[in-house]
Amino acid sequence: MNRRKFLFDSTAGFVGLPLVELLSRDGFFGNLQAATTGGKPKSLLAAKQPHFSAKAKHCVFLFMNGAPSQVDTFDPKPELDKHHGTAYKGPLAVGSNGRPIGYLMKSPFPFKQHGQSGLPISSLFPNVARFADDLCVIRSMHTDTAAHASGCLQMNTGHILIGRPSLGAWLSYGLGTQNENLPSYVVMTDPRGGPISGPSNWTAGYMPAAYQGTLFRSTGAPLLDLETPPGVTPKTQRASLDLLKSLNEEHHEMHPLETALSARIHTYELAYQMQTAAAEAVNVEKESPAVRRQYGLDNKLTADFGRKCLITRRLLERGVRFIQLYSGGGHIEDTWDGHNDCITNHTLHAGETDQPIAALMTDLKRTGLWDETLLVWGGEFGRTPTSEGVGKPGRDHDWHGFSMWLAGAGVKGGQAIGATDELGFAAIEDKCHVSDLHATILHLMGLDHTRLSYFYGGLNQRLTGVLPHHVIQQALA
Repeated sequence: MNRRKFLFDSTAGFVGLPLVELLSRDGFFGNLQAATTGGKPKSLLAAKQPHFSAKAKHCVFLFMNGAPSQVDTFDPKPELDKHHGTAYKGPLAVGSNGRPIGYLMKSPFPFKQHGQSGLPISSLFPNVARFADDLCVIRSMHTDTAAHASGCLQMNTGHILIGRPSLGAWLSYGLGTQNENLPSYVVMTDPRGGPISGPSNWTAGYMPAAYQGTLFRSTGAPLLDLETPPGVTPKTQRASLDLLKSLNEEHHEMHPLETALSARIHTYELAYQMQTAAAEAVNVEKESPAVRRQYGLDNKLTADFGRKCLITRRLLERGVRFIQLYSGGGHIEDTWDGHNDCITNHTLHAGETDQPIAALMTDLKRTGLWDETLLVWGGEFGRTPTSEGVGKPGRDHDWHGFSMWLAGAGVKGGQAIGATDELGFAAIEDKCHVSDLHATILHLMGLDHTRLSYFYGGLNQRLTGVLPHHVIQQALA
């Protein structure tokens, strides 16, 4: 018996009422009760109304793992041509982890103006450049870390530490799903490997597991162990799942606040439905030869990312909420991490992705999905305008200023927002933090980043954290 228990018991529990009131104000009980209806589990992914009307119903994040160079893609710097081969004398610290520092290096990829807007895009993206008037390039992005693992985590979860819900999980939590036979959140990684920080990039963190990303493979069965075991008939499998569901629901009635159990019940049923729906969704052989050529499936260079982009279109048609495609996997040259030779590196990875991304954009416009799909392109940070070592064409990490672009539903295209300095090192105009980008993505999907919260650890947690961040208003149509 301690003092706290004595006071609580001696007043018949009345001293606990203020705590109940405070927790109620914080929405604690509302969050827990959202998982149950009438004592039985309610689908955590049931469709929900957005905070306000928005055009975008789906989001596709084209993640260029390894960090593409802003000065070689979407942020031309004529001053680099003038000072090529000279030492950098500015105030920023250059070089990470003791890597050698070289001289200022002009871009080997010429920029041209494209579309009616005249948006400058480098020669790395001749196909995407056809959509210049649809692109909103944010040239003033910046982040808090120069390391790939924490950089990917921050771009995906808003924080540099493991354990936070990812962007896709927040969208699934806030909006639910439009197709109960497929995951709300799908991830497709590069065959060379995933990002360094692994599944933490598509985790649900402290939210129920139902909101986490589902990893799809672009070839073969979309999910491992998806097929029914030999000798098990559909009737037997259905009966087994129904029995399991009834037992779980009976247990859930005695423990209504166990959101993990509710998520598990939903997952069993979703897995059963996906045996047919997922296999059909990734079957690109149903597409015409012309469409497969359009995505580059007949070319070894573009085949993998092209297949992922084609599967993306098919998943969007079936109502999947958030899809993330990774270009580059493993480490260094297998990703966009062009330390040794940025020229060869970026030529390879842009060559793998440019045609498939343009094909996806073409198809979204053809099918009408463009008007309800938000596209996001970018990596975890950028690269320095200096070479890495004297006479070497590699570039080091640069988190002070880099470029990303948005396109599609609700986005004002044909423009560049913000600016880096004259050499392309740091954002100096209309600076946009990663959390500002997240606030903008949520806004375009109909969610207010200050209102979308989940009660955990005694706080109403948010994707954009507790520091003030803003929606990038110039990006909105």
